Amino acid sequence: MSDRSGVSIASIKHYLRRGLLPPGRATAPTRAEYGEQHIRRLRLIRALIGVRGLSVRSAKEVLDAAARYEDDPREALRVVLGAGTAPPGGDEHSGKASADVDQLLGHIGWKVAKDSRTRRALADTLVSLRSLGTDFDWRSLVPYAELAQRTATLDLGHLRERKDPEEQAERVLLLTIMLEPALLALRRLAQENQSATGREG
Repeated sequence: MSDRSGVSIASIKHYLRRGLLPPGRATAPTRAEYGEQHIRRLRLIRALIGVRGLSVRSAKEVLDAAARYEDDPREALRVVLGAGTAPPGGDEHSGKASADVDQLLGHIGWKVAKDSRTRRALADTLVSLRSLGTDFDWRSLVPYAELAQRTATLDLGHLRERKDPEEQAERVLLLTIMLEPALLALRRLAQENQSATGREG
């Protein structure tokens, strides 16, 4: 299993102890048999920890969330994206930013949990932008939200292509945790192209 997955034996044992990898079928007191699902899970663990940079604990939380809702990929997607309870708000600036996020979500008609971490992260970003002297408010975010909606539609379209629940759960992780750096890279490339095209024009 180590040879096929590219994960060291020591790491495999560590993932087994921490519960990231399910145990194999015991064939002797010190031996177990592992199947293709273990190979797939190991590759996913390696991607989350080695490529995406998650801690072992965070990777386990993500994998547990996906497994818990493997029969409902949309709910798995919601949980994996961080729809847990957000930390409490701070000063009046964060309160104003939270109100802006509420107005944005109401304007575009998105249904998002009040205690969503992602909702809070957006509010925190608005606070940071304003502290730097920008006049960014919820109206400025509407065009970006519309683009994000198109991306979300593509994501869920890919989920429907997978019938097997375990594959759907894994697909949730690939389309969220793993694909985010690629989406950011595409945005940077588009900005670079736009900048070059603008100069040439």
